[in-house]
Amino acid sequence: MSQDNIQDSNTQDNNVDTNIEITPEMQAFYQRADAIIGVANSQLGPEAHSGQVGASLLYAAARYSASVASIGFVKGDDFAKEKDDIVEFYVKQYRQMLSDNLTDYAQNFDKYVQINQDDKSAE
Repeated sequence: MSQDNIQDSNTQDNNVDTNIEITPEMQAFYQRADAIIGVANSQLGPEAHSGQVGASLLYAAARYSASVASIGFVKGDDFAKEKDDIVEFYVKQYRQMLSDNLTDYAQNFDKYVQINQDDKSAE
């Protein structure tokens, strides 16, 4: 990635139709995501660039998702039998979220690049 800081959803337009009401549940979803992005950004520095932090974030998401997916299973063997379906579910979700965010970033590229430049200047 070329930028050092990833913008949170409060900064981005998120490709949200202005006719769609943002429910409290949706707002809480975006606030949790923003908090996690804030933690990731706080890890950036001389010892870790955005690619390294991004890799750690993906790994953390995978670990957390595996834990969440295991809820409700009593036996590891039963959980293991569902592995392919679980992976398919999470990959589908990630693919859609990544695609949506790439589209948003492309549509707002100049604005987001300027925000990143402003953040670097403030440091």
